[in-house]
Amino acid sequence: MMYRETRKPEYLTRAIKLADFLVNHPNLPADKVPYWDYQAAEIPHAPRDSSAAAIMASALLELSTIAEAPKAARYRETAIQQLISLSSPAYRAPVGENGNFILLHGVGHLPGNSEIDVPLNYGDYYFLEGLLRFRRLFQ
Repeated sequence: MMYRETRKPEYLTRAIKLADFLVNHPNLPADKVPYWDYQAAEIPHAPRDSSAAAIMASALLELSTIAEAPKAARYRETAIQQLISLSSPAYRAPVGENGNFILLHGVGHLPGNSEIDVPLNYGDYYFLEGLLRFRRLFQ
């Protein structure tokens, strides 16, 4: 977003470095829904964070419209995998359940023992934003 609004190349450079770190991290699970912390000692038994996946997917879709190939394709593919995972029964709550939130399994602040394996409003927000970005890209 910073690059989009300012066109300052240093923001694009930083966004690409961050995206590369996230999508290529060896602790990113196959379904692309990250653990609450990429360095959590208890991986693979650490809680997964649907809100982190939703934020990542939305951001990666936006970055895929700016970055050059082949990075753009990698970002798009990762985001699509994340949206598919988040849309599955493993992460999406049945309609009318989960306090009417969309996503299950969000993590807010595990070290503070707060918001662990719960729905998070910002997770739902970025999930919907990611779905809208996906739709605009492929219409």
